[in-house]
Amino acid sequence: MKIGFIGLGIMGRPMALNLKAAGHDLCVPDRASLTEDIRAAATVLGDATAVAEASDVVILMVPDTPDVEAVLFGPHGVSEGLTAGKLVIDMSSISPIATKSFAARINALGCEYLDAPVSGGEVGARNAALTIMVGGPETAFERAMPLFSAMGKNITHVGAENGAGQTCKVANQIIVALNIQAVAEALTFARKAGADPAKVRKALMGGFASSRVLEVHGERMTARTFKPGFRVRLHQKDLNLALSAAREMGMALPNTAMAQQMFSVVVSQGGADMDHSALVTAVERMAGLPD
Repeated sequence: MKIGFIGLGIMGRPMALNLKAAGHDLCVPDRASLTEDIRAAATVLGDATAVAEASDVVILMVPDTPDVEAVLFGPHGVSEGLTAGKLVIDMSSISPIATKSFAARINALGCEYLDAPVSGGEVGARNAALTIMVGGPETAFERAMPLFSAMGKNITHVGAENGAGQTCKVANQIIVALNIQAVAEALTFARKAGADPAKVRKALMGGFASSRVLEVHGERMTARTFKPGFRVRLHQKDLNLALSAAREMGMALPNTAMAQQMFSVVVSQGGADMDHSALVTAVERMAGLPD
């Protein structure tokens, strides 16, 4: 397929390269930040409108809801280059409510829309092993499956209504945040008590407490490697989506709110762009431990 890809950051760049490796034609909008491997793999065009004009499918992988709106509907945006029959796939993690509105506006142009946020971080993106959660019509999902298969392993059509994929991603981010907090508290407890947290982690990996978060993020916590795979500020954004939706539905998410506050401590100490495993630094400060 002819694929337009917009949003070539930590996640988007390897995702786009995996599409190219699978045999698809790739075009991207020109940016000063484009890496040499992307320039070699893709046709570089002037703006998002030109990308949409040249593509059968346009994929977005940008940070937040306002970014998606600007890319789609702002000046020189995707919508200006769409013609009937094209497909837009938003793989960003954004508001489910806004997603429904964006989809309706794209549908009015005679095009289909899928919301397909991902989980798996930079490692999953590089290894084409992402979990992909998709909302939108069955016909569009089937059309996009060759693309999803080039980027991920666990691909689920969550529902035929747009917004279903984003709702699933918000649920995912609640679970991940609470697991990061649990691992951070456990390893900080071990350190405060005088045990080696790296050895405690190794022991726990063989028991019922084992998890992907303990494996990957626990290792980052003990090795003190907080180079971002997924930034604190982006996880904060996702938890804001969860808490806002919960308020609208009249329900409480008390532990999600606590995790959000812990991320806020990290941000207040200058860690907004650290990996979300850096939540452990907030727990350690509360325990009176040095970095």
